[in-house]
Amino acid sequence: MFKLNIIPKTIKNLNKFNIVIKNNYQLRCYSTAAVINPTDLNVKPTNPIKLYKVNNESVTTNDLFGPGEKVVVFGLPGAFTPVCSSKHVPSFIKNIKQLKEKGVNKIVCVSVNDSFVMKAWREKIAAEAGEDIEFIADPTGEFTRQLGLEVDLTGVGLGKRSKRYSMLIDDGKVKQIFVEESPGQLEKATAENMLTYL
Repeated sequence: MFKLNIIPKTIKNLNKFNIVIKNNYQLRCYSTAAVINPTDLNVKPTNPIKLYKVNNESVTTNDLFGPGEKVVVFGLPGAFTPVCSSKHVPSFIKNIKQLKEKGVNKIVCVSVNDSFVMKAWREKIAAEAGEDIEFIADPTGEFTRQLGLEVDLTGVGLGKRSKRYSMLIDDGKVKQIFVEESPGQLEKATAENMLTYL
């Protein structure tokens, strides 16, 4: 459950979210979005999308999802946010070996943040992962929008962000995707759940 301590009168609406106010201050939101069909997603558009590594070097979607590569991507609402830091990223850190044993060549964490924030966040919570998890910034949200995974959290001060998801890309094509119903939820987008599919 995604909860924020916020004065309810400041909240009018969250696009694609239902809102429940509890005890005058707790905001509870959950998505009403439809199930996403993996075959409808295109991670390698005709005009490659520019993303950024933690050293602020640009990288395109063609670079990330090369021919013959099996890539697991997990996207999340934001660096330094509680569930992302304490649960989502750690789920993938502790399963690096198991994912590679299943033939995964690359593990990529994507967030709608700039590369400097992603670098600081990686150093704080994922230094032990070394180069096994690539932290990639989607500063304009273009990659996230291309996949239809953008969520508008402007009403709670977060702006336009990414839904929480994990996705398997094999040879440049999306084979599976797990999307959470709420930004604060982590059930389907874990590394453990991806391993059950692999």
